Amino acid sequence: MLRVRFAPSPTGFLHIGSARTFIFNWLYTRRNGGTMILRIDDTDIERNTQASLDSIFDGLNWLDLGWDEQYRQSERLDLHRKTAAAIFERGMAYRDFTPTEADDGEKSHSGAAWLFNPGMRELSREASDRRAAAGEPFVLRYLVPRDPVRDIRFSDAVYGEQAKSTADIEDFALLRSDGTPTYHLASCADDADLRISHIIRGQDHLTNTFKHVLIFEAAGSEAPRFAHLPLLVAPDGTKLSKRKHGPVVSVTTYRDAGFLPQAFINFLCLLGWSPKDDREKMSRRDLIDAFSFEGINKSNAVVNFKEDDPFDPKAVWLNSQYIFAMPVDELAGLLLPFVRKAGFRAEPGKMLALTPLIRERIKLLGDVTTVADFVFVDELPPYDTAELIPQKGDLAMAQRVLERARDILPAAEFSHQGLEEALRAAAGSLGIKAGQMFQPIRVAVCGRKNAPPLFETMAVLGKDTCLKRIEGAIQQIHENEPRMNANARE
Repeated sequence: MLRVRFAPSPTGFLHIGSARTFIFNWLYTRRNGGTMILRIDDTDIERNTQASLDSIFDGLNWLDLGWDEQYRQSERLDLHRKTAAAIFERGMAYRDFTPTEADDGEKSHSGAAWLFNPGMRELSREASDRRAAAGEPFVLRYLVPRDPVRDIRFSDAVYGEQAKSTADIEDFALLRSDGTPTYHLASCADDADLRISHIIRGQDHLTNTFKHVLIFEAAGSEAPRFAHLPLLVAPDGTKLSKRKHGPVVSVTTYRDAGFLPQAFINFLCLLGWSPKDDREKMSRRDLIDAFSFEGINKSNAVVNFKEDDPFDPKAVWLNSQYIFAMPVDELAGLLLPFVRKAGFRAEPGKMLALTPLIRERIKLLGDVTTVADFVFVDELPPYDTAELIPQKGDLAMAQRVLERARDILPAAEFSHQGLEEALRAAAGSLGIKAGQMFQPIRVAVCGRKNAPPLFETMAVLGKDTCLKRIEGAIQQIHENEPRMNANARE
């Protein structure tokens, strides 16, 4: 049976590269009717944090894809030690009592060419048992074949046939001096025990796979099939790093900015994979039906963010497409928390009425706080009085427009049709064009020229708010008219 696993370590927030790995595992499983396993690889006690674990689950739960089984490595230490003991008893591992090695079994001796310590590798079993019984600390190392050397081979579903001579593989650690398993041992022991059939992970693990093939052999388990994914890199070609690039590589950064999970998934899938046609916006069903290892590229994928803009333009564009296609009531419900988080008071009814007016103007859910902030404030922030002046008009024309609007709007029906009829008739009575009538009112009620459709916006704001803001604009003209006239004379 097809069984895959996603195995993050809780040593930092959920990286977008890790999220893509999870998604590709999930798609492959769902397409082929397999089992999706989440395994938290938390054996690195010194680096694990609860905040990191929370971030992993926050990110995965936001993606809303789910999994079928869940495990924690730290609850499986007995299995890891039994696997190591079995390998040792088969004569395929040895104890390394070198003092410097007892400190950290993951690190090799100094010198890039170091492969093994002959003195420890060739130590007799009797001497090894005696020193261990005396309490001398040791690292348990895999006894990589040296004489004769042989090639370790596996077929990668993305990168093809892979081979490496055992002459180039160091005697890597299985257990540290404190008895805890290394990543290599714990990962393989769990993969064998959980009957993992396919391991789909980042290309940076490809070199580890030769060691893992050796461990599977020594443990008497059939190695899974492997598929290594191209890495995600920054625009300068460097690997996306939590340390170097910070929150820009965190899944929760995208969530908090207002990406929709389905748009984010769609974007990540197109980084290093292609459906082999021109499609870009793809539903979850589309992705499941199209996903295959054949569509994965061998080249690393660039995430095109900038120093002043953390998000790839393709990601933002995809998100805007999903926003525009979303039912209004569903979108309104998603926008409301962003409005409230920004400190604005917002009622669901007003948000529902406003949403169809702004959804073409927002690319991220968080944009609502800048595109429509004027709807939720009692007082508009200051704006330039000159903004009230209509095209081919002057401040006096703006004042006449606003005073006329103040006179007729109390009796107008505050609907699109009612407001349009009233304001167009008012423009005719003033002998000006409709656009010259609308601009001063738009700026007066919204505080800006660039705003959603005027009549619908006024209906959402309500009669009292519109009249109050129009009166405020008239007063602003009175206060600024002497200064503006003086500037005009100069």
